[in-house]
Amino acid sequence: MVKQVQKDVYIPTVVSVSNLARILDMRQKRMMQLMKNWGMEEVKPDLLVLSSEDASLVAVELGFNPVIDDEAAFDIYPDAPPAEPSTLPHRPPVVTIMGHVDHGKTTLLDTLRSTSVAKGEAGGITQHIGAFSVPVGTASENSAIRTITFLDTPGHAAFTAMRARGARVTDIIVCVVAADDGVMPQTREVLNLAKTEENVELVIAINKVDKPQANVEKVKNALLAEGVQLESLGGDVPSVEVSGLTGKGLDDLIETISTIAEVADLRADQTSKAEGYVLESKVDKGRGPIATVLVTSGTLQPGAAIVAGTVWCRVRQMMDDKGQFVKKASPGMPVTVSGWKELPEAGDEVLQAIKGEDDAKRAVANRKREIEKRKILKDVEKINEVRKAERIEREEAALAEQMGVTREAHEGKQEQGQKELRLVIKGDVSGTVEAVVGSVSGIGNDEVTTKVVSSGVGEVLESDVSMAEASNAMVIGFNVKCQRSVQQQAGKLGVPLYFDDVIYRVMEEVRKRASALLPPRIEKHVKGELQVAEIFHISLKGRKTHDVAGCKVTNGVLEKSSRVRVMRNGEEVWEGMVADLKHMKKNITEAKKGMECGISLEGFEEVLVGDVIQAIDVKEIARQV
Repeated sequence: MVKQVQKDVYIPTVVSVSNLARILDMRQKRMMQLMKNWGMEEVKPDLLVLSSEDASLVAVELGFNPVIDDEAAFDIYPDAPPAEPSTLPHRPPVVTIMGHVDHGKTTLLDTLRSTSVAKGEAGGITQHIGAFSVPVGTASENSAIRTITFLDTPGHAAFTAMRARGARVTDIIVCVVAADDGVMPQTREVLNLAKTEENVELVIAINKVDKPQANVEKVKNALLAEGVQLESLGGDVPSVEVSGLTGKGLDDLIETISTIAEVADLRADQTSKAEGYVLESKVDKGRGPIATVLVTSGTLQPGAAIVAGTVWCRVRQMMDDKGQFVKKASPGMPVTVSGWKELPEAGDEVLQAIKGEDDAKRAVANRKREIEKRKILKDVEKINEVRKAERIEREEAALAEQMGVTREAHEGKQEQGQKELRLVIKGDVSGTVEAVVGSVSGIGNDEVTTKVVSSGVGEVLESDVSMAEASNAMVIGFNVKCQRSVQQQAGKLGVPLYFDDVIYRVMEEVRKRASALLPPRIEKHVKGELQVAEIFHISLKGRKTHDVAGCKVTNGVLEKSSRVRVMRNGEEVWEGMVADLKHMKKNITEAKKGMECGISLEGFEEVLVGDVIQAIDVKEIARQV
């Protein structure tokens, strides 16, 4: 039995239910349900404050070892939601544009923000998330919704992780469906995502209606078949016919989004500490590490200390989506923030440390320690599993030795094992790296898997090549460059390098290399058959004998150079090459159907009367993952 590793958790003197769920790394709803089952009534995620004793009881029930330590448990958490949200000011809706690749999503966004991103992108596929604000043209001074914030998540299927992250901060999903193409796999994925997300509204944008092949009614019926009932067909999902190329219907789309947002009554506190999410991050040559942050609550200002994941930042400058420096960012506003000590990860939650840098540093140090501790625990668990497997192996070996049973087949199977294609991945921005890692990690099967040993942002460096050489991996550079000296180093060390800027080409390359690790499929085709009628024992020098099988060719042709196998009662007993082939004591090169011949086999003397000798053609067929 594997010894369970005790997991220590640091718990403060008082803690809310929502923060305790974060500490124990489990879903809040699940923990609240368990607490109710254990008799803790009136459980509310943010209003109920637990003492360290009650929190420890919950931790123990969930298999943790609670340690009461305010300093070690210190972290920065989001504020509790306000008791009366209706008193707060309105905020812009956050809209995510999603859709199948090549359905015109990027062109639609370009028309909205009057840029030409799509034309400069490799393969026409958006490579990372961007965010921008669009004013509502019909808004008056008293309108609740004056601007709309759009998130641009990549539309290719490989970017599932990024799309899911984009939807996490999204109020409205606009699903773009091409009028000349209809519902496609990624379209269904977006529709399913919209159904599973709470408090997220769905709008269908039927794009490319200006094309001659456009068939709007066909698209509407296809959506109905997917369970999406449009308003025009008596349902509750609004749809707008648009053309990203000509701009037709975009005003209607903005108006529809604005109406949905007003009904949803989206509000946020602008006076609390700043909260939000990192949408994208990269290293800028002039400004250092920068990150696109979408503020969801509070107001972010220069000089504020913020934490995202395991990095912190003292906000130096903030730039809006128009490239203008701004002094404050309110809820619903995307800004590029500089001043980070390291690159934050795309999707990290951003929280302001009210008391300044010291609290930010303390929180980051505790988070890093917790991550390191979890890594160590995971390693210990793996070691225990390996030791258990080794012990079982020894016990089986001892038992097999006692019973006199051979274990060659089992050992051969173990030696073969599951092969790994190891990868070191570098990309231009963190969101793209995350998406590439997610895309290639799923490539493989029971015989070969893909493992990312290292990933990061920036160009491929000598350290990446050294890492790949040490771990027997290949290096993938996505939309990044590589110095000639690094290429030369990789050539000397025999480290494969692959560079591309289109995600599906990277996936194809990884799939091809993973497939190369698979053993080929062996196909055997019978070219001829001989029936063994008699066995002749030929005397040799030194009192040795040599068996020759007297046969008749019943089908096909047998050549002396052929590979042959001996079949007995329908089962193969031997496979190898022909030693001699004779007819009437004369050496021959082939025996055709109806001929009688004598045949001896290389290294096999146990041929019996009644056996069938087959001439076979062996082909190795390359397999695909």
